[in-house]
Amino acid sequence: MALSITNLKKGVLFQWEGEPFRVVEYNQKVMGRGGSIVNVRIKSLMDGKVLEKTFKGNEQVDSADVTNQTVQYLYSDGATFFFMNEETFEQFEILADLVGDGAGYLKEGDKVTLQFFNDVAINVELPKNVPLRVTYAENAVKGDTSSSITKEATVETGITVRVPAFVKEGDLISVDTATGAYRERVKE
Repeated sequence: MALSITNLKKGVLFQWEGEPFRVVEYNQKVMGRGGSIVNVRIKSLMDGKVLEKTFKGNEQVDSADVTNQTVQYLYSDGATFFFMNEETFEQFEILADLVGDGAGYLKEGDKVTLQFFNDVAINVELPKNVPLRVTYAENAVKGDTSSSITKEATVETGITVRVPAFVKEGDLISVDTATGAYRERVKE
């Protein structure tokens, strides 16, 4: 299915030169007499490269034939991440480069979405927010429990997150996977 260049909004998947891409940023400039130029920053779902691309006038691109499958994260050996479809028990391998920063939000047993292009697993789609256990956080200064004061905390996957001063070791916190930002303390 063909997409008009004005459909290339943020998050849209499309195919260009035989490769699937996701739009990261979209900017449209309308020129005189109805013409327009669309500048997009796109990320390859095959190798993770980010490119700047300009489309003009009535150019069209194909929508990417990407399918999704819910899988369970099993483990990583450092270079490869292993996932399994819980219904068929089929296993999939994704290179660490494609998982990228998302690795800091994956715990064994987590459910994530794998994206496939031409039956090849190409991308790991993380949930918007994930609960992570704080494994290290400095103690707050007594009486200094304002939520505007932040400190660094290390979570169970090894990444550090800026958290309010009241968060302590052992707390379960919700972290935004897109920004790495603390969202809230999770009640257990």
